[in-house]
Amino acid sequence: MSHKLANPAGTGSGVGEGAGRRFGAAGLGSGAGTDRAFFLLRTVFTVAPILFGLDKFFGLLTNWDSYLAPWIDAILPGTAHQAMFAVGIIEIVAGIVVAVAPKFGSLLVVAWLAGIIVNLLSMGQFFDIALRDFGLLVAALALAALAFDRPQKVKAA
Repeated sequence: MSHKLANPAGTGSGVGEGAGRRFGAAGLGSGAGTDRAFFLLRTVFTVAPILFGLDKFFGLLTNWDSYLAPWIDAILPGTAHQAMFAVGIIEIVAGIVVAVAPKFGSLLVVAWLAGIIVNLLSMGQFFDIALRDFGLLVAALALAALAFDRPQKVKAA
């Protein structure tokens, strides 16, 4: 029985460095899947932070002030509500940065989500949201990995 589809001649085992991009024009492992994953993750981490950031100003989804740990509220100037406006601006900027510079933007989102997780865990509640945000953090790390694996753009001379 031939295993040419599973292991085309001259391509090795299909595991290890560069395994996802070895098969070239045949389309097997051509990187199309990684491209789709990259664009899906970049889209989600562009749109979601912008929408969540905008909602800090409108409060349609929830009362965001209740998610700020009291110890953080105590060290920030102003009220929790005013802090949420600053959070909204940061989230909007993070979404835009993911769109235009996904290598940096994805790591910015990772750091931001880590801060949110620490904030939520330090409150002793909202563990479900902290767990969800951990999943998003891992997805943002996946976006960073995909972004750093993408070929560099060639600049015109």
